[in-house]
Amino acid sequence: MFLEFLRLKRTYRNISRIRRIVNVFLKHGFGQFIEQLNLQRVVPFRKRFKILGAPELAGHSIPARLRLAFEELGPSFIKLAQVLASRPDLITKPFADEFKKLQDKVPPFPFPHVREIIKEDLGLPPEEFFESIDETPIAAASIAQVHYATLKDGTPVVIKVQRPDIEDIIETDIIILKAISSRMVKYLPETEFFNPTGIVEEFSKTIRKELDFTEEGKNACRFRRNFSKHPNVFIPSIFPELVSKRLLVMERIEGVRIDDIEGITRLGLDRTEIARIGLDAYFKMFLEDGFFHADPHPGNLFVMPDGRLGLVDFGIIGWLSPDMMESIASALVALVKKDFDSLVDEYIALGLVTEDVDIEAFKREFKTDIINFLIPLYDLTISEINIAQYLDTLMHVAIKHRMKIPSDLLLLNKCMLILDSIGRELDPDFNFISIAEPYASHLIKSRYSPKKIYKHMQKQINELTDFATTTPKQVKILMRKALKDDLHIKMTPLGLDRLIRDIDRSTNRLAFSIVIAAIILSSAILTLSDKGGKVFDIPQLGLAGFLMAFMLGLWLLYSIIRSGRL
Repeated sequence: MFLEFLRLKRTYRNISRIRRIVNVFLKHGFGQFIEQLNLQRVVPFRKRFKILGAPELAGHSIPARLRLAFEELGPSFIKLAQVLASRPDLITKPFADEFKKLQDKVPPFPFPHVREIIKEDLGLPPEEFFESIDETPIAAASIAQVHYATLKDGTPVVIKVQRPDIEDIIETDIIILKAISSRMVKYLPETEFFNPTGIVEEFSKTIRKELDFTEEGKNACRFRRNFSKHPNVFIPSIFPELVSKRLLVMERIEGVRIDDIEGITRLGLDRTEIARIGLDAYFKMFLEDGFFHADPHPGNLFVMPDGRLGLVDFGIIGWLSPDMMESIASALVALVKKDFDSLVDEYIALGLVTEDVDIEAFKREFKTDIINFLIPLYDLTISEINIAQYLDTLMHVAIKHRMKIPSDLLLLNKCMLILDSIGRELDPDFNFISIAEPYASHLIKSRYSPKKIYKHMQKQINELTDFATTTPKQVKILMRKALKDDLHIKMTPLGLDRLIRDIDRSTNRLAFSIVIAAIILSSAILTLSDKGGKVFDIPQLGLAGFLMAFMLGLWLLYSIIRSGRL
């Protein structure tokens, strides 16, 4: 165990960072978790007795304490919490709701660093490209900050500049998080259901894409092409010659945030029309393009003086396959038609049901839950339906039935919740579902076009051909192994690893107790021998043995209490 720990330490590029992480978790009352992962060894011996807790946080819930810990640990953990906030199917709703409270706002870094990054990445001083740069940032987040600027030709732009050394900090944290997630699976097998290694892997992919501003520039160009024929939506231009991994320069949007109701009123614009434009733009992304802006919070949506809707920040995007778009559209149509059998079938078609689930039992139980939930909605007018509550309840039903929800579908769900909130703020009577209906109907009709039918038939024929050509070979391999007595069946006994670990721990404690008993017995014999110097009329060797046995006994008792198994 100790050798394994030493190997883990050598993995970290910054041992002080792992100590920092462990100390923050201890501070917020997660000492038992640290000990279960066997990470208490990075804490100095004198501090280990403080693991029992943080009494000042006694009034906080576990999700709240975890949020506070993540917030204190900085950019990587804040971003991880934001990823987890969209995964209530994995971490449960209380944790997801708490993580949504995390604010990605930090103090700005000094302007000389901005100048240095521009010079390093573009090869020339900022004055060669910009007429002026506002030294005070308009926004500062954990990864980057944004400044207003003007190009040499007078074009107003914004400059997004990455924080100095942020990539090294995040890469170090990713290595640590991967090590921690592996230890969670090893020492806490019950956490495997939440797939901690998969969460960290998904997080690392997401944040690495956010760290590469060239990817964000490509995303912006793709959105600009997709909306080139939509006069009501404005996607700012990117200046390719002024884009690098750490630097992004784009056209400036003049307008007010979409949640600035007073500002929209001052511009003399129709708020209902603004809500319609926004929802129309996103349903085009969801059900037509399959490529959507996945971070539609009010700070990324601007209403321009001419009534257009401007979008910014294209670091987080989602993808939907054609099959997934069709299934979403079919689910919307089935919902309107009260066709619950088709609705359940679309959930299965979306790939949300794992292979180990009894399909027939699932259909029966899931349909009952869906009916119990949806029937009351049909007594309401469509404008009275709270789409946020509807989606939230559907998520709970999915979690109840242990459905596996793709990350892009969860991003879509998050987008719809935010859009519903923004839409109702702009116009309490706006009709969310009716805007989606034209896109859903078009998608459903296109499914039965001759071209689409031909593609489906071609796909089925290809799959049938592959099956026919590969099956004989696979059967031949199977028979050869069976005849050679080389056919192996892999069995994984559930819970056996934990049983072995518990037996190993119990054996170690028993051996430890025997050693303590032997020290006490030896000390007693030395005391009776009456040899050597004395302290308080007790031979020194005997007294030293008793003190050692006492300390070891305290340590053993402490370990048993911390394990929660007296």
